[in-house]
Amino acid sequence: MKRLALILALPLLIAAGDPATETEHVVAEGETLGGIANRAGVPASVIAAANGLREPYVVQQGQTLAIPRQRTYTVKPGDTGFAIAVRHGVPFATIAVANGLEAPYRIRPGQRLIIPAVLKSPPPVAAAPAKPYFRPPHDGRVRLGYALRADGGGHDGIDYAVRSGDMIRAAASGTVVEARRDAPRFGRLVVIDHGNGWRSAYAHLGRVTVKTGDVVKSGERIGIAGASGDAEAPELHFEIRKGSRKLDPQEHFRGKPGS
Repeated sequence: MKRLALILALPLLIAAGDPATETEHVVAEGETLGGIANRAGVPASVIAAANGLREPYVVQQGQTLAIPRQRTYTVKPGDTGFAIAVRHGVPFATIAVANGLEAPYRIRPGQRLIIPAVLKSPPPVAAAPAKPYFRPPHDGRVRLGYALRADGGGHDGIDYAVRSGDMIRAAASGTVVEARRDAPRFGRLVVIDHGNGWRSAYAHLGRVTVKTGDVVKSGERIGIAGASGDAEAPELHFEIRKGSRKLDPQEHFRGKPGS
């Protein structure tokens, strides 16, 4: 009887598909984007971008996902960036971005280049959500909570106890609109615009690792913890703002780092 059940189930297992070899995958019952990405060997953020998905990256049973495959190429003597791009049918600007190349875009024999996949028909990108999917920017202890008074006094964010050198993460995807080294009181400061009036701020950093105009993903490093500005010890002061209003970040978190 057990053998018969296994035989009956076998066609279903085969029909589910294997993301490790597919360029398109039909989502099966119970699958998540993270699980599909792990089996495909392609970062979840890459699959999400290729399919116009936005956080929290929910996929539905029966949904067809494009799986962008990346190739690699080892530069040979006499190769040029233009020739490599033509050979693989990928714009050289795309190859340069994937490999962190900057003008004058020099390549050398033996160098291994990532050749990113280019989708034939990129899907439309979904509209920005009304509210970002905020996650804590650090997983340390909150040493001072939000306590803003009606008169504008009090504490307008939350302070995390950190260690110098800790990674500070973007609480949600967005565009860096401030990356300062000498902000009054706050010292090294990063502000990210998440669209629709939502912004987040990260202060007292030891080092800023992004620049104004950078597009960052949720969980991506935007700085290194420290004690700049008027901080008396290493700490992270974090704020969430909607328009001109400063809100209690802990009331707007919808996940945890790494989840």
